Amino acid sequence: MVAQNGKDLLIKLDMTGDGQFQTIAGLRASRITFNAESVDVTSLESQGGWRELLGGAGVRSATISGSGVFKDAATDERARQIFFDGETPGFQVIIPAFGVVEGLFLITSLDYQGNYNGEATFDLALASAGALTFTAL
Repeated sequence: MVAQNGKDLLIKLDMTGDGQFQTIAGLRASRITFNAESVDVTSLESQGGWRELLGGAGVRSATISGSGVFKDAATDERARQIFFDGETPGFQVIIPAFGVVEGLFLITSLDYQGNYNGEATFDLALASAGALTFTAL
């Protein structure tokens, strides 16, 4: 696999619930993290006293985070609305030369900041709110 451009890792938002996704405006950095809780089934009979984990039994989740320049675009307005209304709309993460992760997410934090002599920026964090799908590219 050839190295990929970081700018090609995109976070997209379903703007109206009809499956038409738009890239969140102004993002300069984005990240998706997958998590799986482990279920420890170690007992006195565990070979050599080594920990044993039960495969496929823990809760799986994903988090998405991003930061960028605040542009006050339609996607910014929709993200604010989603946060204040507590909605869990569809999001997509495009992982270049790998695939597309799609599912419902809740915006868990939305931060705006700015310095006197700099641009206004924002950070957002999302938590998965259901099953995710993966489609290879």
